[in-house]
Amino acid sequence: MRRGLRETRRETDVFNQLGVIGCGLMGGSFALALRRAGLVKRVVGYSKSPSTTEKARRMGVIDQAAESALLAVSGSDIVLMAVPVSASEATFRAIRHLIEPGVLLMDVGSTKRDVVDAARRVLKEALPNFVPAHPIAGKEVAGIEHADATLYQGRQVILTPLPQTEPGLIQKATDIWAAIGSQVLRMTPENHDAAFAAVSHLPHLLAFAYFNGVTGQPAARDFLSLAGPGFRDFTRIAASDPTVWRDILLANREELLKQLKQFRQALDAMEYVMGSGNADALEQLIRAASTARGGWTMNTGKTPPR
Repeated sequence: MRRGLRETRRETDVFNQLGVIGCGLMGGSFALALRRAGLVKRVVGYSKSPSTTEKARRMGVIDQAAESALLAVSGSDIVLMAVPVSASEATFRAIRHLIEPGVLLMDVGSTKRDVVDAARRVLKEALPNFVPAHPIAGKEVAGIEHADATLYQGRQVILTPLPQTEPGLIQKATDIWAAIGSQVLRMTPENHDAAFAAVSHLPHLLAFAYFNGVTGQPAARDFLSLAGPGFRDFTRIAASDPTVWRDILLANREELLKQLKQFRQALDAMEYVMGSGNADALEQLIRAASTARGGWTMNTGKTPPR
């Protein structure tokens, strides 16, 4: 797999208007981050729920609520789609007529091949405006009330531009994410989805399955009353938003099923040596994981990717 290409920070333009489609945690945090950095003069937001956009306005996340996704795009020179990946195609269809040349259009989806395919089907002449993006940031809680101007600081953002994407807009996208403190990498949509199936989507799937396995037992309440920090840390991501993760797991199921096969092989190997009582072989498997994990350091954006 080709490694991501790290991008460098340059002088960043100030945008006249940001249109946010989806005023939740991700979209709201992006708006706040741009405001804090002085990169946008005005923010217009749209969400399906009028109460959400009203809350975003009261919080100072947006200046004005739009009555539709299309009206959020009207007059904007940068647009962020912060919608579930399953809603990407419908959103592209709703806004494509007002994506003028030079307008930067981005998303924040955790999968990229499906979003890129939808863009190719729908955007037509606006396709060069689209710079697919995936910020590796978030919380276990959703909603505009949790929006945070620092959410993207020190975090990686993966861009997966298409061959048709306007190079100048790729640079603008790179500059704006870098200006709010993110480390920007570039990958193909295919490489992105393969990588994140292994390091993000599979861990979430396992956390969901494991917690269900524990809570499905008759003595679950007694077991949970004895759980400590290890259990808390291992299951933290099981509290993630169900609708969001349903869409992500289904959207990337082809790559995720490949990773599940790899996991089952590793689990079967441990089950076999435990069943046979082979202490040396079990220790070797544990040691291999412990040594590899001990030598791994998360890329926080302050060091080059490994």
